Amino acid sequence: MNRQEFQKFSQHGLVFAIIMIFLVLVDFQTMFATVISKILGTNVLRGGLPEVQYMVIFLVLYSLWMGWFISRKEENKSRRIIMTLVASLTAGVVVGLFGLILNSLIQSGTDVRRYLAALSPESMKLFLLNLDGLGPLALLGVFTVSGLLGGVLSIILQSPSVGKWPKTIKTGISSTWQKFTGSLPPFIRKNAKYLAYLVLGIVIIVLPTRWGSYNNFVTGLVGLYIILGIGLNIIVGLSGQLVLGFAAFFAMGAYSMALLNAPLPHGLMWGFWPALLVGVLMAVVAAILLGLPMMRLRGDYLAIVTLGFGEIIRILLKSDLLSDFSGGPRGIQDIKGPTIFGLPFNNDVQFTYLIIAGVILAIFVYNRLENSRTGRAWLAIKEDAIAARATGINVQRNKLLALCIGAAFAGLAGAFFAARNQFTGPNDHTLMVSINILSIVIVGGMNSIPGIILGAFTLKGLPEILREMENYRLLVFGGLLVFMMIARPEGLWPAKRPQLEKKIKPDTRDGDTPGKGDKNE
Repeated sequence: MNRQEFQKFSQHGLVFAIIMIFLVLVDFQTMFATVISKILGTNVLRGGLPEVQYMVIFLVLYSLWMGWFISRKEENKSRRIIMTLVASLTAGVVVGLFGLILNSLIQSGTDVRRYLAALSPESMKLFLLNLDGLGPLALLGVFTVSGLLGGVLSIILQSPSVGKWPKTIKTGISSTWQKFTGSLPPFIRKNAKYLAYLVLGIVIIVLPTRWGSYNNFVTGLVGLYIILGIGLNIIVGLSGQLVLGFAAFFAMGAYSMALLNAPLPHGLMWGFWPALLVGVLMAVVAAILLGLPMMRLRGDYLAIVTLGFGEIIRILLKSDLLSDFSGGPRGIQDIKGPTIFGLPFNNDVQFTYLIIAGVILAIFVYNRLENSRTGRAWLAIKEDAIAARATGINVQRNKLLALCIGAAFAGLAGAFFAARNQFTGPNDHTLMVSINILSIVIVGGMNSIPGIILGAFTLKGLPEILREMENYRLLVFGGLLVFMMIARPEGLWPAKRPQLEKKIKPDTRDGDTPGKGDKNE
């Protein structure tokens, strides 16, 4: 190993050390250790610190990932070991020196919160594993040993003998499944899809009554964002329009429900279902008013215009000018829920059923649209608007139609949101809501219903379940989006693209070779 190689290997370790130092400065490591303790069955009081062993587990997992990631960059086994050792030792030295600085700050009694609000003496001691002066040496040992172990595991698991295991397991599962399905009666095999729908329906009916109020709240929140994600996917994923003010349509549905179905400020009390219809129509009207002047815009210009529209709606709702009409910054309270056959929907279980019904309706409408002539026109416009116009597609009309249908989904979700929470205010419809919805579509996978469901659960369900991540939501969002762009640019569950080109079977009757035409052509 020459000097240049040593510098190259050291740089890899330095990058991971800098990332760890940044995480410590924002106290992210304490949150992650708390999540690990919760997964392992030990609850930590809100505002408290986890035990030391969970911080050790976090550091070991981080170092293992570091060694694994670095080791993949080389093919030669001996060089991989040397590379991982040098990088892990470099990371351990840098983090150990950082630990010395932290220990000196603790010993001197410096108030670190004056400069870094998230960092406290207790969290610094926890990062040093409560070993004080020996903490930096412990960090050096953990990073060096665990990083080297991660590199060794990478070599072992990527070896040809071990690499055959996934394929063998997949083949075994596939053959077992084929044997199982082959042994089923013909009636069950013929109607397997409908039986699966029946089982899923039974699960949907039974679960909300069994898993508690908080889980129903989280399920309802995920369901609302699934509806929003499907609506935005029609605009972004199918027709190719980058809209950053989608929360404005969400606000139209929510405030329509609030103004027409709450005792204050107007006392109209139209009832849930008329207010729901008005909320959807108001979102569509807003989409038409926004869409007519902007249909010729594309790309960044379209995004900026819609972003401005969303912020205008939020500022108007928050201003004192409209406080007598929309409640102003206080919002609107005591919004009434629906009644079906005289039965009031006033608890989380009943609203969960209602939101699930909305999700099923949204999925059904989306599938019908995607596979229709209109859906294919949207995809053509997304791929090449000029070519689509040349084939006779009315680009402006179809783009406006996509915007209106997506806004209708947002209005539906907004009405459900306001009635379920019995409150809505300007802070429920900020730019961050639009970014959350767009992140769900990107992370889950554009034009993929399973991807949107998975994205909604990942970005909205997990942060609600793991409340420790609340303060780091933006950090996690940014890191996850960067990771998705690098590792899986098509999303967690990408859509299956249609097979546009079919394999042409060679015509062997005349001895022709596929792919070769007549020389005289």
